[in-house]
Amino acid sequence: MRGFGVGRFGIGLAVALACAAGSARAEISDNVVRVGVLNDISGIFQDTNGMGSVEAARMAAEDFNGGGKGIKVEIVYADHQNKADVGSAISRKWLDVEGVDAIVDVPNSAVGLAVNTVLRDSRMTFLASSTASSDLTGKACSPNTIQWVNDAWATGNTTAAAMMQRGGKDWYFVTVDYALGKGIEAEATNYIEKHGGKVLGSSKHPLGTSDFASFLLQAQNSKAKVIGLANAGGDTINAVKQAAEFGIQEGGQTMVAFLLFVNDVHGMGLKVAQGLQLLEAFYWDMNDDTRAFAKRFAARPGMNGKMPSGNQAGVYAATLAYLNAVASTGSDDAKVVVPQMKTFKGKDKLFGDTTIRQDGRVIHPMYLFEVKKPEESKYPYDYYKLIATIPAEQAFRPLADGGCSLVK
Repeated sequence: MRGFGVGRFGIGLAVALACAAGSARAEISDNVVRVGVLNDISGIFQDTNGMGSVEAARMAAEDFNGGGKGIKVEIVYADHQNKADVGSAISRKWLDVEGVDAIVDVPNSAVGLAVNTVLRDSRMTFLASSTASSDLTGKACSPNTIQWVNDAWATGNTTAAAMMQRGGKDWYFVTVDYALGKGIEAEATNYIEKHGGKVLGSSKHPLGTSDFASFLLQAQNSKAKVIGLANAGGDTINAVKQAAEFGIQEGGQTMVAFLLFVNDVHGMGLKVAQGLQLLEAFYWDMNDDTRAFAKRFAARPGMNGKMPSGNQAGVYAATLAYLNAVASTGSDDAKVVVPQMKTFKGKDKLFGDTTIRQDGRVIHPMYLFEVKKPEESKYPYDYYKLIATIPAEQAFRPLADGGCSLVK
């Protein structure tokens, strides 16, 4: 994979897992199910995804344990470097040469949409557990794609609704200038304006920005009640840190991070992050099941006690659901596996009551959290207090509204 710029994190390293006795069914290509974790290993999403996502996929393969049928599973991975052309090239080689059967994770909407195009109508399944573009279940929907955790519609609409119910009528956006940020801002703006609120302005910044001073000063000067950070990863961390230096929240403005994860809060510290509002699909300290998973994850090689992000939990849930569907059907072909996955309706240990719809959207509850003050935190990674629970049927775009060709 050197030609694709994957570097030392290339797909050459495959970790064989779940090698239960006996051979897999003949319908499984190469007698092995290969799952490729494609994400940002060296850039701004390395903490929320990165090698933690690889470990989450390995955990899923281990827990699958051959599915009771001796099915062998291999986990491979690569770094897409937040470049759509790199992601497409890796996907094509995995499809045409490496015999990979499913791709999971893929933070960065531009990369995710490119992968979605490559895999459409192939035999590969796309488990988009970190791709936030709601186009994956809208105009770009594919019979090969299942979308987990979060998307721009849920992030924009549900967060805006929750904040407006708490008095946040006037908004200013600080938005990353690519598909993710634009999608979130558009969805949130649509909701805000339809429900009597106002958007007073917006500043766009490049991916990987270090200096947010001018953007934050414009937001501060707008006098907007809510400053919405429509970005993610290192961009959100830098924006929040610099907002604290400007005393924005002390001045009476509320900051909401549309895509913030517990790893981000850990990186910036509670003194800086306290009071932030955020929407999450998963929090490690929600219940006994999430805590048990998080404890195992934190003990994995290289994790050094880190708690899993919602994206990493999504990799685990998506990979395990895919492998269970392979065991159920005896096939790793997307044309067989994806329809089987869409029959699921039940309780997922990490995401609660879950349904996989015909457009490929996995729906589950979402949660509005507020980051605790330092004195409120009692133990490591005790960072969130629950403000509101949004039921699954309210958290995601209604099935009929997406414009997806898969919806009859």
